[in-house]
Amino acid sequence: MSNRRNFLKATGLGLAAASIPGVAGAGNIPLPVQKTDIKFQLGIASYSLRKFPVKEALEMTKRLDIDRISFKDFHLALNSTKEEIAKTVALCKEKGITLYGGGVIYMKSKEDVDKAFEYAKAAGMEMIIGVPNHEFLEYVEGKVKDYDIKLAIHNHGPGDELYPSAESAYSLIKKMDKRMGLCIDIGHTKRINRDPEMDVKDFFERVYDIHIKDVTEASAEGTTCEVGRGVIDIPAFLKAIIKQGYSGTVALEFEKDENDPLPGMAESLGYIKGVLATLKK
Repeated sequence: MSNRRNFLKATGLGLAAASIPGVAGAGNIPLPVQKTDIKFQLGIASYSLRKFPVKEALEMTKRLDIDRISFKDFHLALNSTKEEIAKTVALCKEKGITLYGGGVIYMKSKEDVDKAFEYAKAAGMEMIIGVPNHEFLEYVEGKVKDYDIKLAIHNHGPGDELYPSAESAYSLIKKMDKRMGLCIDIGHTKRINRDPEMDVKDFFERVYDIHIKDVTEASAEGTTCEVGRGVIDIPAFLKAIIKQGYSGTVALEFEKDENDPLPGMAESLGYIKGVLATLKK
């Protein structure tokens, strides 16, 4: 909460100073980030909207002023026909939303891998946010090369035997095709008491997607909360990825309040946008 209070204090000071000639650049008052400094785009991981049909989920995404989404199979089933996929993709375009990825997709067999890449190709996705079993990583690499679709391995924190951390995935793929990469979930990263900011820095060359969220504590008991209300230093994290020149998607994954997520999502995105507006260049 101290991070949140500091941010709100800084925001108030920055807005007040902006109205006084000659004061906006004084002292430690944060200045707006230049648009060209921010290379990434905000998005939504549709797991946040899992209780809603695809059309309503897209409408809610637009209400949040977001135009990028990755679909969990609640919104586009993995066993969809090409006609069903085309219909859903057309709906995304009608709503003005880019369907950039699909996931999290689990791959426990070669058949799962085949299905995932055909699905992503049919939907025109640029990446699969996935969890392939270790024994199929080389097979996945072959598909990445054949389809020219990135794989972003998602970490799931405490209790995940495959990829508890970004490091656990990176250590297995670092010598593979450069399109084999990571989706760093900063909430699960914090829940194993790792620093999300440092993980992005350490494995930056393979970070292709980021799931942004906040959690109540840095332990397995930590749960999702509105961004800015938890223990993750969101301003420091965003400042770090701007400095690194991250150019992928920062997708909000809001796991709380599944039956009524919009208020919490709106608060979280408002906080993120507020932070971005107050960071120094």
